Amino acid sequence: MDNEANRYLIQFGDNLRKQRIAQVLSQKQLAFETGLTREFINRIENGKVNISLTNIMEIARVLNIAPKDLLNFK
Repeated sequence: MDNEANRYLIQFGDNLRKQRIAQVLSQKQLAFETGLTREFINRIENGKVNISLTNIMEIARVLNIAPKDLLNFK
């Protein structure tokens, strides 16, 4: 993966972490509510994985935000 793609993953993960913390949710709570594992949430927040649109939609649903808010990290 090129540096630009890695930068996007890191920015997305940072934004997810900020959104999660604003909702006062732990990684464990977010994982439980989305059906994902805590380890996977951790990897997303650390920019280690490129997640699917389906997962973005589910995370946004649990955080009660629009999916675009997770992608608004410029």
